[in-house]
Amino acid sequence: MAVSYNGLWKLLIDKNMKKGDMMKLVGISSSTVAKMTNGELVSMKVLEKVCEKLDCDFGDIVHYEHKPQGGCVHEQVAKADCECPLFQEAKDGGQ
Repeated sequence: MAVSYNGLWKLLIDKNMKKGDMMKLVGISSSTVAKMTNGELVSMKVLEKVCEKLDCDFGDIVHYEHKPQGGCVHEQVAKADCECPLFQEAKDGGQ
């Protein structure tokens, strides 16, 4: 799953705030902010607190980026390393 908090970072810039300012205002830890910086999931409660304190909506601060892992199924099969006969047959194009 790919989550982007770019909206939050832009909002902080618009409000002339730093991440540390947000931590104090919202009451969240540096590890929570680190998760957000790395695009990891945080709880809805955290997002609710951020929205409440920064006067915004969820959609303003978080965005789900749908990215298939490893490309299409054919690319995944071509890259995979499995010695199962059925898998090898599929990898070789059914020949």
